[in-house]
Amino acid sequence: MSSQFYKSRGVSATKDDVHRAISSQDQGLLPGAFCKILPDPAGLSDWCMSFHADGAGTKSSVAYLMYRETGNPAWFAGLAQDAVVMNTDDLACVGAYDQFYLSNTIGRNAQRVDGDCLSAIIHGYDRIVEQFQEQGITLSMTGGETADVGDLVQTVICDASMFVRFPRCQLIDPSRIAPGMAIIGLASFGRMNGEVKENSGIGSNGLTAARHLLLHPDYRTRYPESYSSSMDPMLAYCGNWHLTDPLPGSELSVGEALLSPTRSFLPVIKTILKAMPLSIAALIHCTGGGQAKCRDFGHQIRYVKDNLFPAPPLFEALRETGQIDEKELYQVFNMGHRMELVCQPEEVDRIRSICGTFELETRVIGYTEANTSAFEGNEVIIKDRGQTHEYRSRGAAEPA
Repeated sequence: MSSQFYKSRGVSATKDDVHRAISSQDQGLLPGAFCKILPDPAGLSDWCMSFHADGAGTKSSVAYLMYRETGNPAWFAGLAQDAVVMNTDDLACVGAYDQFYLSNTIGRNAQRVDGDCLSAIIHGYDRIVEQFQEQGITLSMTGGETADVGDLVQTVICDASMFVRFPRCQLIDPSRIAPGMAIIGLASFGRMNGEVKENSGIGSNGLTAARHLLLHPDYRTRYPESYSSSMDPMLAYCGNWHLTDPLPGSELSVGEALLSPTRSFLPVIKTILKAMPLSIAALIHCTGGGQAKCRDFGHQIRYVKDNLFPAPPLFEALRETGQIDEKELYQVFNMGHRMELVCQPEEVDRIRSICGTFELETRVIGYTEANTSAFEGNEVIIKDRGQTHEYRSRGAAEPA
């Protein structure tokens, strides 16, 4: 599957090479689960555990640009939420929703990212821990590592790892996905309970593409440390926007939209799973792989997405650059919903009602059916804006 805009900037939207590299590894207790499941370290047969790692990715480059432009280190604080939520919401997809243990890692170039910037990130971790606590979710900080690695890192990397132990009866097994199910999308944009301002919906995926699609070439020459030294400089920052420019259709500036903290769906998911145990066939976090992410789950399933949210302002701005193919756009970005629930149609109304109590917008964005194509695997069909885009399982020939 080709993602030319990403590939030309040294990034893979599909990470096919990564999947090949890990293909021979043990898949844990539940092969095909969203995260690897391992036996309970306490030895209890009816419990299990997962240990996960993720981070804010190249969103930290946007924080660096905003810091350099304004002199305010507070722009780094949201990276902590990004790193945490990319872990918690992945783990929610296997049925874990409480009692998380977090360790964070910060790798920085100390000549560019000083102690005030580090303090902002660390306070960001404190803040997200407090927010989860207020929502009835326990997230415990266990420590971390801050490394000065200027030979390796041009600005800063913000990563985290997370441990959770939970009863096996909570496990969500995507092999339960069957034809005839509904797909509910949870909006990544707008404002839900607990958010103080509009969220653009960008999350923490696709930021390399988003930065270089939108931001003005001014940043190419002023901040060469903010992009890969192995990349052709003429591919860096090819857009028309400055960070402080208002984003059309939004209350945010372009810089604020790119830095919108990754929204956590964990409080909503916890409520749904406690109220409706075993009602969810799958939870799919639409991160790396965007709207094609679901192709990795289930067996011989065709996901038909024919009722997506209208593209929020930031994603519409990305489309309007004309620099990225429509098919690639849906593969790189979540395009308005970053979490999908797959369930029986009769469960839809109750799930959406629970989401409504959080003021979280939802939509039935599609359905599942049997994949009757000649190839072995899953297929994703996206029908939007009068176009149809097809994505197939890794290794299957892509449609012309």
